[in-house]
Amino acid sequence: MYRMPAPPTPSDRDGRFARPDASMSLLTTVMEHSLDDGYAEAARARGAEGSSRLPGSLRGRLTLALGLALATTVVTVGAVTSHEAEPTLAKERDALVQRVTDETGATDKLQKQIQDLRHRVDQAQQQALPTGDDQGLAELAGRAGTAEVTGPGVKLVIDDASGTGAGGSVNNPREADGFHDSGRLRDRDLQLVVNGLWQSGAEAVSVNGQRLTALSAIRAAGDAILVDNRPLVPPYTVLAIGDGPKLSAAFQDAEAGRYLRIIQDSYGIKSTLSTQKKLTLPAALGITLRYAQPLTSGSPSAGPTTGTGAPKP
Repeated sequence: MYRMPAPPTPSDRDGRFARPDASMSLLTTVMEHSLDDGYAEAARARGAEGSSRLPGSLRGRLTLALGLALATTVVTVGAVTSHEAEPTLAKERDALVQRVTDETGATDKLQKQIQDLRHRVDQAQQQALPTGDDQGLAELAGRAGTAEVTGPGVKLVIDDASGTGAGGSVNNPREADGFHDSGRLRDRDLQLVVNGLWQSGAEAVSVNGQRLTALSAIRAAGDAILVDNRPLVPPYTVLAIGDGPKLSAAFQDAEAGRYLRIIQDSYGIKSTLSTQKKLTLPAALGITLRYAQPLTSGSPSAGPTTGTGAPKP
């Protein structure tokens, strides 16, 4: 039997074969081309640009190496400059030390000459004075500090605290007065100690071999303590002539003794006091004495009355 052919579909009319999933063309396109053409082009451009650059880790290593090389250059130049300047600084320091040593030696030599001349003056006075008057003169010279004295007394040794320079506490009265190093003995501390010995009955006092008189001055120059313009270094040895046991007891009970105990407990400044059977204190140096002379009626400066004296150099 002859059958009629099926009517042609729209696809057959166009001469194309119709796919079964022709109605799902949009979904098929998304599945086959998941990345948009614009995004794909941008991804390719970034890949090409990244390939032309160095990796991040390599770039960091090169930066670190450059920084280390620069630091090494700076340190090397500084070391070379310091090494070149060191001989000059050493020479200047040695010259300054030598100058100080020379001046100190010259001062000591002059002091020795003063002592020799003073001894000659004492001998001349003893020969000129009548017998018996020299004893009173020697006693007066000893009290004035112009002659050497010997006798019993006390020995007080004061030293700075160990490791000075660390500074003190916030509520430190010594720092309030500008004393940033509380473990170091100051000039006013030594003044208080010396005055305490005088008040306790001392007849003569010396500090590190420097005899003190009524004209002596204890001052500071930076961190150094000066006694009559002579710099002292710790430990400070204070000698006092007098009745040893009584002088020691009176000093410890006085304000100066209590003050030493306070700064020892609070700041570590060490002090030791001991009685001595025999001490020898030298004569003071650089004392200029002035003598009084009675006025006569014929003197130009004589007033209505006579007998008053004026100091004459």
